[in-house]
Amino acid sequence: MTEKIKQEKTLLMTRLMTPDMSNFSGKVHGGTILKLLDEAAFTCASRYCKTYVVTKSLDQVEFKNPIEVGDLVTFKCNVNYVGKSSMEVGVRVEGERIREKKEYHAISSYFTMVSVNEEGRPMEVPRLNFESETEEKLFEAGKMRCAMRKEIQARNKELHVSLDNWIKIWS
Repeated sequence: MTEKIKQEKTLLMTRLMTPDMSNFSGKVHGGTILKLLDEAAFTCASRYCKTYVVTKSLDQVEFKNPIEVGDLVTFKCNVNYVGKSSMEVGVRVEGERIREKKEYHAISSYFTMVSVNEEGRPMEVPRLNFESETEEKLFEAGKMRCAMRKEIQARNKELHVSLDNWIKIWS
């Protein structure tokens, strides 16, 4: 009898936004948030596949509301889609203004993370086991975004070839 191992597909990470994270307007710097987003996506993906992972891409980062110094920020991560060696991790960031007792949706984003071995080469990741209809829908949406990313990359590659020729004209 084989025992079914529960997959760790989600991660919650909460951080206090401190003054050293602020920009010139007193809000938390976008670059600081991007670094924390990457750390959260890394932790979620590596915990899921039990290997080291690297960030392949980050897309659809939508800054919905500014984050202020003193806010508690929670990164809610989920492995949405798994390919052969890569996975999509959705990250929803929710802020909390403690004194005002106000919660808000700050950021949504999608990371593509790749599982790698000791030599840094991609390695296969475990298949997702669905435990709900919602997880199946997240998987299908992630699969669609993966196909869209590949199409965009192919179009960008064509465009860069055209731009390289254009640059040669002006050199």
